[in-house]
Amino acid sequence: MRITPFIYQDPIDLIWIHTARSLGVEIERSADVFASWNGDGVLQIGTPETLDADDSLAQMILHELCHLLVEGPDALSLPDWGLESNNPAHRVREHACLRVQAALADTVGLRRFFAATTIFREYYDQLPKNSLKTDGDPAVELALTAWQRSRTAHWEKPLARALRMTADIANILQPFVTSDSLWSKKTCDS
Repeated sequence: MRITPFIYQDPIDLIWIHTARSLGVEIERSADVFASWNGDGVLQIGTPETLDADDSLAQMILHELCHLLVEGPDALSLPDWGLESNNPAHRVREHACLRVQAALADTVGLRRFFAATTIFREYYDQLPKNSLKTDGDPAVELALTAWQRSRTAHWEKPLARALRMTADIANILQPFVTSDSLWSKKTCDS
């Protein structure tokens, strides 16, 4: 009798991969990228060993979906949502993405869990409690438009479900994690 081997899959990864797929985004893992949208339905995200210790697939997917929310549906056909990471003019768009990411994470009390990493962590950490409140940052206007997009039928249910399920798992895990875990109460303040 042949036994079919099973593989372990992280529950949060499954939730966010499914969410991305339901929004028309297929996820592939690759050691050759940090994150890259090919403009033809596939979002490549680095493999665990290529990412920062506090990166998670869920956080990476949410971040890239927020880029799509900021850039709008026309960005689906553009590599990397039409953004160039080394273009200073696109920084405001990155900031808008981070504001939407924080606002969405705040709906379930997981802002720190879903925090941006890399060079944008400082900006993310300094966002006000209401990341969509007008405060003179030109990114707010773009973020507000993206937030409205996130409230449409296409986006709202899948994102709300994935965020809620992530928060539920975070709450279940609280008695079992150490203080340095991404799952600790310090990052899962829901």
